[in-house]
Amino acid sequence: MASLGLQILGVGLAVLGWIGNILICMLPLWKVSAFIGNNIVVAQTIWEGLWMSCVVQSTGQMQCKVYDSLLALPPDLQAARAMIVISILFSLFGLLLSVVGGKCTTCDFYNPMVPDAQRRELGACLYVGWGAAGLLLIGGSLLCCQCPSGDDRYSGPKYSPPKSTTPGKEFV
Repeated sequence: MASLGLQILGVGLAVLGWIGNILICMLPLWKVSAFIGNNIVVAQTIWEGLWMSCVVQSTGQMQCKVYDSLLALPPDLQAARAMIVISILFSLFGLLLSVVGGKCTTCDFYNPMVPDAQRRELGACLYVGWGAAGLLLIGGSLLCCQCPSGDDRYSGPKYSPPKSTTPGKEFV
């Protein structure tokens, strides 16, 4: 049987992660107004979340409004909602499986009762998979952080009217 202390620690950390998922799902702090350039309005702060948007006045008063329609929301917000709800459900399912299957977990590599022919070690594919997952996370993070500045945005092709080829037949 695996170490009971490590199982309890793992389940405890998983519960904390699950609670963190629920918190980030509920809180309206996904986008917070930034004071950049000439757009300095210090009388209020705007918070936007997955389910509502809030305005906090400089007096401390906060007014929140739940989004009216699911269909009127931008696609990125709908996708974030779906992914966080799926994450909460999957982590709850994983927690339940770990609690139920905790007594059934066995670590037989160092068990003297297991014959040498039946011992298994972690294979190279697992290490390659961990490395690939790390590279995917780093690459995705870099892509998410890469935002073009106002000057670098694509403005489209420049259009210039064609020149007249017939002399004396130019139109104004």
